[in-house]
Amino acid sequence: MRSLKVLHLAAFVASCASIFPAAAQQDPAPPPPRMQKLEEGEEPAVTIRKPNEERKIEEKRAPGGKVKEIKVTSGKSTYYLRPNEPAGSAYPGDQEGMTNRAAQWEVLEFDIGRQAKQGETEQQEPDVPPPPAKPANKK
Repeated sequence: MRSLKVLHLAAFVASCASIFPAAAQQDPAPPPPRMQKLEEGEEPAVTIRKPNEERKIEEKRAPGGKVKEIKVTSGKSTYYLRPNEPAGSAYPGDQEGMTNRAAQWEVLEFDIGRQAKQGETEQQEPDVPPPPAKPANKK
């Protein structure tokens, strides 16, 4: 009981002590400094323009109307989006059926089946002399 009264008394004294220094400060705060109007600077020398190439989106659909593939061409980059079809007997909600399918980026494209025309191959091959004949072995 005594410790409770001592705590109340200590709290009262602490609150009164914190009020007195605030009441002693009667000096008004100095006014804030006057703001000066700044002149406008030069416009930046760099202009940012949007690229001229637009995004092109192509969809391939199955005969039933379901989307099979989406090809997105944006500038020089191309990527494909394909729906996530669960493998085997997985249902949407199983662990195998819940994985997301990431976009597939087209990195390099090779045309292996293309045959060069007769005129192109003659121009592309440089004129290289045949290698010298091997010397005969003398014994």
